[in-house]
Amino acid sequence: MEKKQIKIIDTTLRDGSHAVSHSFTPEQAKAVAAGLDKAGAFIVECSHGDGISGSSINYGFSKVNEFELLKALIPELHHAKAGVLLLPGIGTIEDLERARDLGVEVVRVATHCTEADIGIQHIQFAKSKGMMAVGFLMMSHMVSPEVLCEQAKIFVDAGADYINIADSAGHMLPDDVKARIGYLVEHLHIPVGYHAHNNLGMAIANSLAAAQEGASYLDATCRGLGAGAGNAQNEVLAAVLEMSGFDTGMDLYGIQDVAEQIVEPLMHRPQVINTAALSLGYAGVYSSFLLHAMRAAKRFELNPRDILMELGRRKMVGGQEDMIVDVAYALSQEKKD
Repeated sequence: MEKKQIKIIDTTLRDGSHAVSHSFTPEQAKAVAAGLDKAGAFIVECSHGDGISGSSINYGFSKVNEFELLKALIPELHHAKAGVLLLPGIGTIEDLERARDLGVEVVRVATHCTEADIGIQHIQFAKSKGMMAVGFLMMSHMVSPEVLCEQAKIFVDAGADYINIADSAGHMLPDDVKARIGYLVEHLHIPVGYHAHNNLGMAIANSLAAAQEGASYLDATCRGLGAGAGNAQNEVLAAVLEMSGFDTGMDLYGIQDVAEQIVEPLMHRPQVINTAALSLGYAGVYSSFLLHAMRAAKRFELNPRDILMELGRRKMVGGQEDMIVDVAYALSQEKKD
């Protein structure tokens, strides 16, 4: 029986940016991209953790502008496609055009799971310029499969090449993933992908569940480097998928070497599920809130877990990072009372 093909999108140089405080250098980006290209990644995604032009006081400043990183890494890609993430309102069509002029072939337009309409113009522009365009629905645990599909169809109608649903909070369990991926695969006529976070330790299990339900694209990072407790670990995912009868096109030894020899030395700390990261997943809070919450906790002498649980109670979503300090301040006042 022919193996079902799964294409791997490596987001080490994008989601992994969160875990290193957006400090990647051109030399590091070049080395990581070259290794991923040889190892068989389908897309190498590079931008600020919050997408192109995310460098800001709200999301964290980049050590090096992502366009400089893209200039360094694109010549290293001979098989893989260069990709960027774009969050409408942070990145603009002008940013996207600049990325395309550098040689970027893929853009994933990311919106909250109920706001696909704000990404229509970006999808349409990318397609008009010959790019591969992906509709990326974040915090997808917050809505039903039916609502998620309605939003996905907005991206489909705009011309998206595939739909990617993101468990941005690392909140879902395998049955949650199966329900959403299965429904989208059944009701859409374009492929579906999945982006996992590991805050509950479910990233590999959830990614496998997505593949078994018909997902054609899976996101991963070397050593699991990413926001919160990180992402599905690329070298582990490649092995698990191969053992489960899928064809990823990945060189298992090659991706292990990239992770161990190139990415691991760049990490500021091991990617583990600590109490704060676990709280993210349990509360259903956006994974990139982690470092912001930890800084706010230190400033106001709080347990970061309390901040994250309150953010979850208030159903805060990506883009509301500025509210973390407000929440921390309010909790500190309650503590005094």
